[in-house]
Amino acid sequence: MQLNAQTLRKFDDTVKVPTYDRNDITVGIVHFGVGGFHRAHQAMYVDKLMRRGEALEWGICGVGVLPGDRRMRDVLDAQDCLYSLAVRHPDSTWEVSVIGSIVDYLFAPDDPEAVIEKIAAPSTRIVSLTITEGGYNTTRDTGEFDANNPDIAHDLADGAVPRTVFGLVTEALARRRARGIPSPTIMSCDNLEGNGSVTRRMFLAYAELKDPELADWMRTETSFPNSMVDRITPVTTDELIESLSSRFGVDDQWPVATEPFTSWALEDSFALGRPRYEDVGVQIVDDVVPHELMKLRLINSGHLALGCFGYLAGYRLIHDVAQDPLFAEFVLAYMDDEATPTLRPLPGVDLDEYKRTTIARFSNPEIGDTLARCCTDWSDRLPKWLLPVIRENLESDRPVHLSAAIVASWARYAEAVDENGDVIDIVDPLKDSLVPIARSQLENPAAFIENRSLFGDLADDPRFAEAYLWALDSLHRVGARATLEAMRQKART
Repeated sequence: MQLNAQTLRKFDDTVKVPTYDRNDITVGIVHFGVGGFHRAHQAMYVDKLMRRGEALEWGICGVGVLPGDRRMRDVLDAQDCLYSLAVRHPDSTWEVSVIGSIVDYLFAPDDPEAVIEKIAAPSTRIVSLTITEGGYNTTRDTGEFDANNPDIAHDLADGAVPRTVFGLVTEALARRRARGIPSPTIMSCDNLEGNGSVTRRMFLAYAELKDPELADWMRTETSFPNSMVDRITPVTTDELIESLSSRFGVDDQWPVATEPFTSWALEDSFALGRPRYEDVGVQIVDDVVPHELMKLRLINSGHLALGCFGYLAGYRLIHDVAQDPLFAEFVLAYMDDEATPTLRPLPGVDLDEYKRTTIARFSNPEIGDTLARCCTDWSDRLPKWLLPVIRENLESDRPVHLSAAIVASWARYAEAVDENGDVIDIVDPLKDSLVPIARSQLENPAAFIENRSLFGDLADDPRFAEAYLWALDSLHRVGARATLEAMRQKART
């Protein structure tokens, strides 16, 4: 059966459907970036609350701003904004639920006015974001707001119809201010260190350029809580769509598959209230930073450690490379020796158990996550996840050779040809500049890290440069697997 409001009660007991009346839901959250992660994480938590009879005033209206979001709009429209979430356990069992917390979806390019007015509505109390690490419009060299971005420049022009997240949200806040309506909370759920602080800085920078008086109002009225979010959510595949249809009778054109593990730590800083997230397992904390660092520097950077090394060695799925003892040992060594010393105290957390759980999560064969996805957009991810570990360890005179090897694996991967001579499809916003630089490193081995817009002055540090150049040379001479074996041997002697 096609998934929609009319068929919702016709599925058998193997599919858990909403126990609440969706007609009673009002929109309290407007969310930008309705991808797989949001639907496996934040929307799932709100759905859990609704199944408890809570949070019906916190329904979600999704918003898409990119051309590729049009298909999401079309699918959700056809399915009355319902979708299925398949939690896939390592023993091959699935738990399938239909999530009903998203009740509306707006495609901003078609009707920006509708998006602005939805945010400006008094009932909207949270604007949440999963717009990826590259969506915050920071310059790569300084981390400041990039006012030269053509879309931002368009939105800043007098009388322009907004087309960016910044333009749409800021215009809505201007209308709320003019109408005497308090500001909503702007809640980032992206993998950024201090994501709320970054969001505050970027939105205020935009508002300052657009309307300095509005910026002053936002500084006082708008909350930007920090958060840590965690759940592995691979890209939806045809196999998932077909399996849900054949095994569970659900015809869903954009379902989501995910792992059993989920985590969310959230600062309790909300201007107009929030759902009682703590009732469904969210950690409400005073300081998210220790949670953020643990997640970004162990799990996210752990993914980086597996990614390019695994792909160059011939693996294509994350669980396959994570089950290889050599690669698992490398990731654990990075976590123990280089990431853990940079973390902040987190009472009550067993880091050794956390690391073991991380490897087990990576090894779950039911997730089927690809190394190609893991190797995507490193120019946005690595500077935010791994380079802070390297810099902190250099400042404290601690080892960096494992982190340097991860950077070298990216440099080798960015040559866009694997160890068998097959072409690699590089997916990165800087692809056009990165690939030529990477290919020039056969003549100039330091060329990649001399890209100061990405790496700053790291190439000038002899400890990092020596470790990086050794790893890159080894990758060229003997390949990824032999390089890791040589590093393991060096660590034992």
